[in-house]
Amino acid sequence: MIVLCGFGVSNYYNKLKLCMLEKGVQFEEKLVYPWERASFREASPLGRIPFIEAKHGGLSETQAIVEYLEDEFRDKPLFPNSPFARAKCRELLQHLELNVEWVARRLYREAFFGGAVSAETKSEVRAKLAAGLEALARLARFSPFICGEDLTAADCAAIFHLDYVRQASMKIYGEDMLAEHLPEAAAYLTDMSQRPHAQATLADRTKALAAFQALRIDYAG
Repeated sequence: MIVLCGFGVSNYYNKLKLCMLEKGVQFEEKLVYPWERASFREASPLGRIPFIEAKHGGLSETQAIVEYLEDEFRDKPLFPNSPFARAKCRELLQHLELNVEWVARRLYREAFFGGAVSAETKSEVRAKLAAGLEALARLARFSPFICGEDLTAADCAAIFHLDYVRQASMKIYGEDMLAEHLPEAAAYLTDMSQRPHAQATLADRTKALAAFQALRIDYAG
């Protein structure tokens, strides 16, 4: 039995959760907060969450965990068959996470967690986020899934990352940067949110966010 450790506010936690649900992997959830890192450095050397506890030990870094799940549970693959298509899926994931989500994450302290972000940061993020979304628009297919005809690990990440990007840009800038630079994403997110496993994970995220906000902790995301 795999134990998924972290908390349901995290996009990366929910990415793994949805991957396992879509693959039919049996797992349990364990609530772990970032400031408890001293207690789990054996499983996650830098004290990052999420991580998993598997039969062979702990494993950290979300994409490494996704690759492990794909290798260990092969009945329902979440990557395409051909080497090039698999590489394109990973390329899209890299752009989504490094050039979009990690850029927007600098806004999360103010957008979601009751903190404040400087005007300089907001200006810098706005320019970089626009560039990242435009690059993602060149890769995303939305036909109907983000990499093409089949659900992939990229979809399990995109539904959470793009939703937070949209919410953050609306709260910080008063505009939906996702709609401006990636207009097909709105219908895509609506369709994805109606999938049973995605719907359940989004509902759990809403509860987790409310519980976390009640702690009144200034968290950077």
